[in-house]
Order: sequence, then structure tokens, then C-alpha cells
Amino acid sequence: MGAGKSTIGRHIADQLHLEFYDSDNEIERRTGADIAWVFDIEGEDGFRRREEAVITDLTELQGIVLATGGGSVVSKEVRNKLSARGIVVYLETPIEKQVARTQRDKRRPLLQTEEAPQHVLERLAEERNPLYQEIADFVVRTDEQSAKVVANQIIEKLNF
Repeated sequence: MGAGKSTIGRHIADQLHLEFYDSDNEIERRTGADIAWVFDIEGEDGFRRREEAVITDLTELQGIVLATGGGSVVSKEVRNKLSARGIVVYLETPIEKQVARTQRDKRRPLLQTEEAPQHVLERLAEERNPLYQEIADFVVRTDEQSAKVVANQIIEKLNF
């Protein structure tokens, strides 16, 4: 959350003339409702089922750049599909940067709790970071660089 997946993904897609997809945007398009509403009505489990279905569909496409939701890696099926069907880049971002980037965003249901955002993000990182590491073809730190610089680093690593 707040790593820059969508922004960096768009830059990569633009530079490589590929189509860009964001799994959260696709869920919203298919349901006709925003992510927060899906969470409110169906809970996180319902949202994750929708996310898994969307990522399954999107990973069947060729020649795309896909930004997934930060929690998608919790699903073993999603991890398997991502690693089998594409190149996975883990955008490693310090918690402090995530807090700064998400503090005004009310569209992140997991941060809309009584718990301090820093604590939520630390807990999520403890659970998710090993899963990101497990499937990543490579890791790129995003902390002190612009999205364009990070996108260019990724393109260089892809040898495009």
C-alpha cells in the first residue's frame, strides 16, 4: 500500500507501449462500486475472492503491465498465477513512506480503523513482505526516487 504500483506501472506501460491494468480499478469496473463499498458489504474475504478472479483473468492476457492490490499476495493461487504468467517486481517501500503516501487517502479500507496507520502497515508488512519476496523476480526500492526513475530502473532490468 502506497508503494507506487499504479503510478510506476502506468509509466512502464506508457514507455513500452503496453496496456496497463490495475486490479483494484478492474474490480471497481466489474462491480460498479468502489473498493471501500465492496469491503463494507462483502468484507475482506469477499473482496479477496473478487481480486483473485480478476487477477486470474488479467494474467491470461499477453503484453500488459499489471498493478495488483497490496494484499493480493496473501492468496497462494494469486502468487502462483503471478509468478507463472509474468515477471513480478516487488516495489519495496519503507513503512514511513507508505504512511506519508496514504495518510490522506480515504479509499484504503484497511487503514480506516481505530488502529494507527503505522501499526496497520507494520502488521501487514510482517505478513506480506515474505510473500512478495517469495514470488519476486526482482526487488526495487522506491523510497527516495521519483516514479519515473523507478520505472526506468525496472525497464532496464527487463532488458527492453
